[in-house]
Order: sequence, then structure tokens, then C-alpha cells
Amino acid sequence: MNPNKYSFINPKKSPFFYGYVTLIFGSIGVLFSIPGQTVGVSVFTDPVKDALGLTRNQFSNAYMIGTLISAFFVTKAGRLFDKFGARYVAFFASFFLGISLILFSFSEKISNFIKSFLDFNSWSVPFVLICILFFLIRFCGQGVLTMSSRNMVMMWFDKNRGKVNSISSITISLGFSISPVILNYLITENGWEVSWQILAVCLFIFSFFILQFYRNKPEDFDMIPDGYKKEETTKEKKQEINFTLVESKKTRAFWMFGLALAFNSFLITGFTFHIISIFETASYTRAEAIAVFLPISVIAICVSTIANILSDYIAHKIYLYIMLAGGFFASYGLLTLSNVSGIYFLIGGLGICSGLFAVVNAVTWPRYFGRKFLGAITGKVMSFMVVASAIAPSLFSYCFTTFGSYTYISYLLLPFLVVLVLGAMKVENPQNKNLES
Repeated sequence: MNPNKYSFINPKKSPFFYGYVTLIFGSIGVLFSIPGQTVGVSVFTDPVKDALGLTRNQFSNAYMIGTLISAFFVTKAGRLFDKFGARYVAFFASFFLGISLILFSFSEKISNFIKSFLDFNSWSVPFVLICILFFLIRFCGQGVLTMSSRNMVMMWFDKNRGKVNSISSITISLGFSISPVILNYLITENGWEVSWQILAVCLFIFSFFILQFYRNKPEDFDMIPDGYKKEETTKEKKQEINFTLVESKKTRAFWMFGLALAFNSFLITGFTFHIISIFETASYTRAEAIAVFLPISVIAICVSTIANILSDYIAHKIYLYIMLAGGFFASYGLLTLSNVSGIYFLIGGLGICSGLFAVVNAVTWPRYFGRKFLGAITGKVMSFMVVASAIAPSLFSYCFTTFGSYTYISYLLLPFLVVLVLGAMKVENPQNKNLES
């Protein structure tokens, strides 16, 4: 397949290393996945569920079902990434995410039409409808577009992977932090239906840019990662060992890092999805709830920048321990949210988790398991995170409706963290173990 087909851009003719172009557009690609991320969906939760006549539990369950279904396909999408590359996979993900948002914007009208056509006025009609729509936006946005954009950047760098990811992480963290404010403004000014249509048009336009600027890997153009000369890299760099997905799953590192990322996904998704309601139960306003995204992002940016730069020099299992410590802080903060100290613990813990999430999820996998089967490996890990993010809103919701408070969810989170800490004690980099054997 011609890597320059449908494009006017040839990386070999670039006046500078083309990896920096993939860095820019790969980071933008992750930002364009926001409509399919929890941070993007959460702002639409209350107006959409009210318009469709669904309860909080019903809406959360629909989100869970749609996300769980998408988890079964994300691993296969990772294999498509290995076969066809980031360019075409990301293009179709962006394009179909836009179509999904268009359909979602008409969900109330579609639901009413089906009810009228079937003469069946029941909550099950909008429930089934948005289960399908949640599957589409979660699979295309949170799953495929995010995975392919992030992996593409990592494919173009090796020695400077951590430094480059620090730049990407700052951009993405800032974008994610201000997105709730922007989306809330769009909804206030235009309504939730038109807001989704505006986002869809932006995604259609970005799909064109994906074809123009996304490139799969430097080897397709007789280039190598980082832009160094081959003779320089062979002297300095150890031989990379490429693990298959099956081989990766036999290592402790795969499961510990994967489960830690899944925990982060669970906590951040559940918190973000119900953030307004969580803070209302602790006597805070909607504006105060949305405002916590900024300090969380500031901490996340600082943590990810330092961790990314150091990631080229220190063992990544240190990040695993710090990330789990952040999980403890956040879980304790959620448990004591009604106190001022609880807010600080929650913000600090989520900032640490979010900052290290960006590092581990991008840099650790190619560092530990190589680049050749990166799509399949990260696709499998993404399925862990998708499942975790699927069940989080419903568990948070049922905790609230059953006990009258979200704080009790911490009694599930803290024991799970203890198990992860015990399991993480013997984690080693598989590359080092294989080189020694």
C-alpha cells in the first residue's frame, strides 16, 4: 500500500525530521477524541438524559453497555493498526466518530419516531438507542482514534520517546482540562444537539488532515526513529526485542501496568461522569465542580512533564508505585470529600494519576515490549481500560442511589489498590530479562 496515497505530503522531502509533524497531529488527534471520552460525555449527561426521559441509573447503564461492547472490538482494532497503520485506522475512526455525533444529536427525535412508529411509549426505546450510540462514540473516540494517534507518535521516536511524549502530554492535558468549559459554553449557547453537530463537522474536517499528515512509521520511508543516522544508533542502542501479544501476557509487567491503568480509567471515568452530582452531594455548585479540572490538570502537566523526561533514564516500575500512591490519595479524598482536606487529596491524587497515566500508557509499552506488535498490545490494554471505564459510571451511580453518597465507592477502590501494590513488587522490564537470558 502506497504510504503517500491520497496525500500531498512526502516525509522524505520534509526539511526537518517528520516525526515532529506526527507529534503535532497525533496530539491533536487525541484531543479530537474528546467527544468520545468521559470528559466530553460528562458535560452532556444531564441535558441528554433529561431530554430522553432516562434516570441517572438508566443513562449510566446505557453508557456501561455501549462501552463494554466496544471493549470487545478494541483489541481487533489494535491488530488493524499493526496491519494497516495509524493513517487509515485513525481516518475511519475520526470520520465515523463524526457520524456517530450527528446521530446522537438527533437521538431525541429518533427515539420519539420509534416510539410513535411502534406505538410503544417506554424508556427502553431511548435506552437501547443510546446503548448503540455510546458503543459507536466510545469505540471510535476513546478506543481507536486515541490508540492510533498516540501509537503513531511513539513509532517515530525511540531514544527521545519520553521527551517527545512530555510535549504531547502537556498539550493533551491542557486540552482535556479546558474542554468541559468549552463544551459547557457550547451547550449553553447552542443546546446539546447543535453542539454535537458542531463537533461532528470539526471531526470531518480533521479526517482530511489525517490523510494528509498521519504517517505510520519511519521505516515506510527508509527512515529510522528519532532521525539519527543508522551508524549512530547501532553504536548506542541495544537490540530491541519485539514481544507478541501472547508473549507479553505471560509477563507480570503487562498485567500490573495494565491493571493499574484500568484502575485509573475506572476512577477518573466514574468521577468525571458524575462530577457535578458528586460535588452537589458535598454541598458544592456546578461551577465549583467543573473548576476542579484546572488544578488537576496543572498537577498532571507538572507530573507528566517530569516523568516523561526522566522516562528515558529511570525504571518505569517507579512510575507504577507513584501512580498507585496517587490512587490511594484520590480514593481517600473521595471518601472525605465533605472536608476541605478531602478536596486537596482528591485533586492531588487525580493529578498524579492523570499525569502518570499519560506517560505509562504511551511510553512504557514500546519501551517494555517493542514496536512491531504495539497495536495488538496497546489494543488489549485499551480493552482493559474500556471495560473499567464502562462499569465505573454505573457502580458510582448505584452507590449513590443505594447509600445516598458516592464516598462508599472508596471501600472498593482501596482494597484493590492494596492487591496491586503487592503484585507490583516484583515487576521487571521484560527487555532486560530477555537480554540477560
